[in-house]
Amino acid sequence: MQSWQEFFSGKRITVIGMGLLGGNEDISFLARAGAHLTVTDLKSEAELAPSLEKLGQFSDIRYTLGRHDFSDFEEADLVIQAPATPKDSPYILRARERGIPITMWAGLFARFARAQQVPIIGVTGTRGKTTVTAMLRDICSGAGRRVIEGGNIPGSSILSKLPELSKGSTVLLELDSWKLQGFREEHLSPSIAVFTSFYPDHLNYYGGDMDAYLADKAEIFLHQGPKDTLVIGEQASDLILKNYSDRIRARRAIASSADLPQDLRLRVLGEHNRDNAACALAAGRAMEIPDSEILRALREFAGVPGRLEFLREWKGVKIYNDTTATTPTATMAGLEALDPEGKRSILLIMGGADKELPLEGLAEAAKVHCKKIFLLAGSGTERIKSQFAQSPVYLSLAEAFRAATEAATSGESVVLSPAFASFGMFKNEYDRGAQFKTLAENLK
Repeated sequence: MQSWQEFFSGKRITVIGMGLLGGNEDISFLARAGAHLTVTDLKSEAELAPSLEKLGQFSDIRYTLGRHDFSDFEEADLVIQAPATPKDSPYILRARERGIPITMWAGLFARFARAQQVPIIGVTGTRGKTTVTAMLRDICSGAGRRVIEGGNIPGSSILSKLPELSKGSTVLLELDSWKLQGFREEHLSPSIAVFTSFYPDHLNYYGGDMDAYLADKAEIFLHQGPKDTLVIGEQASDLILKNYSDRIRARRAIASSADLPQDLRLRVLGEHNRDNAACALAAGRAMEIPDSEILRALREFAGVPGRLEFLREWKGVKIYNDTTATTPTATMAGLEALDPEGKRSILLIMGGADKELPLEGLAEAAKVHCKKIFLLAGSGTERIKSQFAQSPVYLSLAEAFRAATEAATSGESVVLSPAFASFGMFKNEYDRGAQFKTLAENLK
């Protein structure tokens, strides 16, 4: 196989979807590698200003903004599509008709890693993938492994890490269902695949088809071989084995919190994090890392930003940022973790954009664990607000935060755990979390 330098030099590449979360860094890398780039995005030049400013040094990049043109997809040597590109995009279909290869950032990176025989650890799942990825990063680093990490990290680039690839490194990738579409295009799966959990999510994208969502997730193991390992979280195991047992060729390990030593104490809260630790333990064992080193890393693991993240204590009130709880399931798990005895000690800020997910159980869980609920305006909130007749709807996070902190007393917690997507009021979930963190820091 060609080196990545040879592969990109002089190649005509169309990138569909510039985005604001790191795609511009990958585009920069391609430009420096000598590719001839066309970048197209439905967002306007004004909306993409931060990314365009970073790319300003590359005068030969051609842009089609505020629209897509079929001509950009008809004469390229390669098309790289952003995550969440519609599955029925007519522009992608046109490229396929012309026989033009299509890939995605993470899948393309994995192609070169596989070619250099660098082991790839991939983590997916509806919930827990970021936490398990972070746990595995700490486990690998503690064991002296040189880790190249990529995935759902704001502002990060994966292609720019190609020069770091060597046989002494380990690639660790967090892979959502969209990124795994790129692995389908590349016909590859990680050598160690971790499938943490499976719950309804992204049904607005998948048109309510849970099987289609699962099918994209399954790409993490469908191209594995007998020498590879698939770790399945206990919650997802029955469903995966029922649907894919005859297509799994890798060695299987079902991860259960019962596998953890009884005396293992985690710094992160909640039974769901013990499930995450069990997945990390099984993956660490598949990497032949001694249990003593795995368990030391798990004991010391402090969590990741935006996931039940403790921000501060103010006048005896604890403040938690759980902005990445973008599904009802995630919010319910967070409420149980913070208020396991049902003392109704939580003042919950919840609501946002609809992902067309089932809402069963969310209102009941909120009433069990929450003293008061403060709703953020959004299409998802419109679906559920009738179940919280006494809860006001706020047009800004600052207003909701002010009301929550004014109503809180010592020994209680103010928690942002939205249960819905961020779009509309925020750029993304990370922007929502950053704004919440700033509000918490500015409390006097």
